[in-house]
Amino acid sequence: MTGFAELKDLRKQYNPPDGPYAVGKDGAVNLTIHKGEIFSLLGPNGAGKSTIINMMSGLLTPTAGDVIIGGYSIRQNPLEVKCLIGVVPQDLALYPRLSARQNLEFFGKLYGLRGKDLKQRSDEILELISLTDRANDKIGEYSGGMKRRVNIGVGLMNHPQMLFLDEPTVGIDPQSRRAILDTVKILNKEHGITILYTTHYMEEAQELSDRIGIIDHGQIIALGTLDELTETVGQYDTVSLLVPQATPEVVQQLNDLPNVERSENVNGEIRLIATQGRTVLPEAIRILNEAGLTLNALEIQEPNLEAVFLHLTGRALRD
Repeated sequence: MTGFAELKDLRKQYNPPDGPYAVGKDGAVNLTIHKGEIFSLLGPNGAGKSTIINMMSGLLTPTAGDVIIGGYSIRQNPLEVKCLIGVVPQDLALYPRLSARQNLEFFGKLYGLRGKDLKQRSDEILELISLTDRANDKIGEYSGGMKRRVNIGVGLMNHPQMLFLDEPTVGIDPQSRRAILDTVKILNKEHGITILYTTHYMEEAQELSDRIGIIDHGQIIALGTLDELTETVGQYDTVSLLVPQATPEVVQQLNDLPNVERSENVNGEIRLIATQGRTVLPEAIRILNEAGLTLNALEIQEPNLEAVFLHLTGRALRD
């Protein structure tokens, strides 16, 4: 694979010189996204994912650094960059009183499409997002998942070589989420579109990505394939114990158990990062029983991205 998009020494500070940094406070962000891959930026809300997309698409001017896409600089050649990309923002960018077809045609005209070409592209997109039968219904009558699919369709009207998808499954039902994830795979595998996908859902990043960048506080803190990232926590399992009445003293006792690397308590869910997680359970249950605490549920997960994030930051990805 060759590099298609490059972030070079990128920083974003609001109200410099004293304002807060959204990206790059503790070091500029450098990143290469390869042509033809699905690259996911995984991190909690407020980590800087949307800020990076906004700088890459020209909506925000970097405080320092540059973005190169398809050989063009977003600073020097913004129009050339925008011809190569499609952007699907986290917030819906649709007109509720217009139909799906009318929305697609409106945005298609902004890209210079007219007449037969405009109708043909709108038909192609409606089929791709499985909304041909609802093409003439107003967006305001659509479910949240259907609106999300039209939002993706708008980002595809200009035949982009690279598509930015910013948290495209937030707030939708599982069936619609499944449809969007499947569409992302089709766009990448069948249409050859390079995709930058941001999410705070670990499962989505694990399923979709060729490579993953974990972002926190505006910094890329880990980068690699799923296998490469999970190797950073070795053979650690995540043992989750649902104990609503757990005290700090009990959590500390669990943390001191053999094989436990780290522990935390998030709203009554105690998470232990441990080698051979199953061997920890008997002693953990004994500690809870002696403290008179009720164990409502337990789960053991093999190494995954949440364990990586917890290992790197000391807190859960969902926090």
